[in-house]
Amino acid sequence: MSDRTTSSITIGAPQADVMAVIADFPSYPEWAGQVKSAQVLTTDADGRPATVRFALDAGPISDTYTLGYTWEGDGVHWQVVEPGKMVSDLRGSYRLAGTGSGTEVTYELTVDLSVPMIGLIKRKAEKVIVDTALKGLKKRVEGR
Repeated sequence: MSDRTTSSITIGAPQADVMAVIADFPSYPEWAGQVKSAQVLTTDADGRPATVRFALDAGPISDTYTLGYTWEGDGVHWQVVEPGKMVSDLRGSYRLAGTGSGTEVTYELTVDLSVPMIGLIKRKAEKVIVDTALKGLKKRVEGR
């Protein structure tokens, strides 16, 4: 498994509002730049998405794959349950923590590919995905 890419941002909204946007996968193409589509395939006993099929176009990483989600208190974790042609493994999480000015969101992501790619290029793609997702999440939540 490769190294993780981690970044954080503070969003001026309560944790529940941030989590509602995170859980609204069909809307991801509207705010998560590299996500071209996201389809909820199954839900858990609480009605939250459990498996989601994504089409991603992040420059050198372009693929379709399915992620499985585990919702835990102040966060959500995911990992590949059906790899794509390029993405052999993808693991990540959003962790939320209340702050005086809203919610701090920490996003961690690890991507492993089944095709050869220079590590520096792969890490840059991971960083672009994480940074774009956090900025898009902030704009989406604060714009509601």
